Amino acid sequence: MVLPPASSSPPAWSPRRVRAGSWTITALSDGWLRLDGGSMWGVVPKVLWNAWTPAADDNTILLALRPFLAERGDQKVLVEPGVGDRWSPKLARIYGLVRSPTLAGSLSTIGVAEDAITHVIGTHAHWDHIGAWAVERDGVLVPRFPRARHFLPRVERDVALGADPVRAASYRLEDVEPIEQAGILTAIEGVQEVLPGLCVHVLGGHSDGVSVVTFDEERDDGALFWSDVVPTAHHVQPPYIMAYDLDVARSFSVRSAWLARAADRGWTGCFYHDVDHAFGRVVREGQRYAVVTPGDA
Repeated sequence: MVLPPASSSPPAWSPRRVRAGSWTITALSDGWLRLDGGSMWGVVPKVLWNAWTPAADDNTILLALRPFLAERGDQKVLVEPGVGDRWSPKLARIYGLVRSPTLAGSLSTIGVAEDAITHVIGTHAHWDHIGAWAVERDGVLVPRFPRARHFLPRVERDVALGADPVRAASYRLEDVEPIEQAGILTAIEGVQEVLPGLCVHVLGGHSDGVSVVTFDEERDDGALFWSDVVPTAHHVQPPYIMAYDLDVARSFSVRSAWLARAADRGWTGCFYHDVDHAFGRVVREGQRYAVVTPGDA
C-alpha cells in the first residue's frame, strides 16, 4: 500500500478527530514550513523521496506543524504546540513559514480557549515543535499557557538552556526559559505517566531526548504521537532516518522497535510533520511497513 504523493502547497485545513481509548484527539495546525528535502530524508535517494514528498526548485519540501489536543473530561492536553509567532521576516523567509492557520486560530475554531489547556507536552525542544510555548506580551516573554503544567525531557531542557555549537541551530533559550522561570515546567526522564493512560517515553536518537507519547497504550484502540521519531507517514521504514538526527544508530534501534510495536498493537499514529495525513495506522506488508489512513478502504 503506497500513499499518494504529499501536497506541495498548503492544503485547506479543518480539524480532524479520532477516538483513542478514553481520549478524543484533535489534529490542530500552527501553519507550515519548508525544509531541505535531502536533510529530511538522509541517505534515501532523491529519486525515491521526491516521488513521495515533491521538492520545490530550491529542493525544499513542505511540512506541517501539527499540534494535537487530547481531551478527556476536564483534561485538555496539548502535545507539541508548534513553531509560534516570534520570527523575523528574514528567518520566516528562510524556513518558508506560512503562519495560517495558527495554533490560536485552530484552537478558536474548535471552541477551546488557551486558558483551558491543563497540560502541555514537548517531546523535545526543537524550535519548530515548542516555539509556541512562549509569547511576547508588553515586551516580555511569558508562557502562552500559564495555567498549564508543562512537561519536557530533562536532557532537552538542559540543552535548550545551554545549547552547544552542534545543537544551537535547533534550540532557542527563549522557548524554554520563560516556562522554567514561571515554575510550571516538569523535567522528565525514562517513562513518565503525565496522567492515567497518557505516558511520555524518552527515547533519544533524533535528538538527545526525543520522545513519543502514548494514549491508553494497554488498549487495542490506543494512539501514539510519533514526534520526529517518524515525522511523516512516508517515513515508516526503519532506515528512512533524517540527516538531522544526532545519533543514527540509536534512531534506527528506536524506530525499529516502535514501528514493530505500533504495527503489533494497531495503535492510531499521530504525525506532526505530514502535510496530508494527521492520523494513520502502521501495518506490516511482508518485510516492510505501510500506513493505513482513516480515508483508506
